[in-house]
Amino acid sequence: MTHTVTRTALTAFGAVGAVGVATAVWGVAVERYLFTVREHTLPLLPAGSPDLRILHVSDAHMAPWQHRKQQWMAALVDLHPDLVINTGDNLGHADGLVGIRRAFAPLRGIPGFFVHGSNDHVAPSPRNPLKYFTGPSRHQPKAESIDADALDAFLVDDLGWTDLNNAAGVVEAAGIRVAGFGVSDAHRQWDRLDSLPAAITATESTDAALHVGVTHAPYRRVLDRFIDLGADAIFAGHTHGGQVRVPGYGALVANCDIPLRQARGLSAWEHGGRAVPLNVSAGLGHSIYAPVRFACRPEASLLVLTARG
Repeated sequence: MTHTVTRTALTAFGAVGAVGVATAVWGVAVERYLFTVREHTLPLLPAGSPDLRILHVSDAHMAPWQHRKQQWMAALVDLHPDLVINTGDNLGHADGLVGIRRAFAPLRGIPGFFVHGSNDHVAPSPRNPLKYFTGPSRHQPKAESIDADALDAFLVDDLGWTDLNNAAGVVEAAGIRVAGFGVSDAHRQWDRLDSLPAAITATESTDAALHVGVTHAPYRRVLDRFIDLGADAIFAGHTHGGQVRVPGYGALVANCDIPLRQARGLSAWEHGGRAVPLNVSAGLGHSIYAPVRFACRPEASLLVLTARG
């Protein structure tokens, strides 16, 4: 009897171990390369407006050797976006701008908005992944600096995108006047929400057909303030969708205070009697020190905004 129980236990442990190994192999060797586009249609524009195709990209965490990701991102131009919204963490290595140039070059001349994540300023560092279950991650004081000015020069001067880091701006896309406002990485307390009203007023954007709020990290304080400031839609990244999700359950962590059910995809954020579309991108990459995704494919989003009614 004892031998039978022992064999059963060993078989069970072996099966669990085999599943764990298979899961790890899939997440490391396969799924993190299965890039996908999530598409949504939202009736947000004034009656009679043409459709507006918004490409939302986030969290590339680019390293120079990631050629497969660079090629896939470069092909996003084939979606024919009218406006690009980039919610930060473009860089994942001190030399990541080399790859970002290759990835975004085809989008040159298409209007865009962008904000920073912390990894647009500092390189990633090794971390214990179990600490994410204890709350949002903390700053690593010895992290290597990244040349954020060079990144911004490429995004602004070369691509022609508008910097919304604690700032506001207006662009014209597909004949539609779009006003944007945003903050730098709220995860690092770089957001300056009190400065936004004056920045918005300076843009003279009250006649814009669409107002969007853009943030890297979707902290509740930022989302609530964006609604107060009149956002018609909000775009965010940072969460990686949980990066490792449980099928049928979802994200286990979000690395901020957003509800886990809203850590990926399109949902509605409610505040002050308004419900505003919120798109949280699961992102295109991962830290080079945590090269895994499971039940959470790397993604970009295409939101087609149509006329109301």
